[in-house]
Amino acid sequence: MRETTIPLPELALIAGTRALLGAGIALLAAGRLSADQRKAVGWALLAVGAVTTLPLAYDVLGRSRVARIG
Repeated sequence: MRETTIPLPELALIAGTRALLGAGIALLAAGRLSADQRKAVGWALLAVGAVTTLPLAYDVLGRSRVARIG
């Protein structure tokens, strides 16, 4: 079993990037804005969410270690 410890501020940052990613996808699918506005904002949020997730995921996965049982 792998064990990873994540400090609360870093967890909040991870949650924020996931929210940006989700908001971008939602705007791409929503119909409230004009098509051009929706695409521009949606792609921007999706890109920010995806790009900021990569270094965080690398950092968290790099810190995980095998937990000792017993």
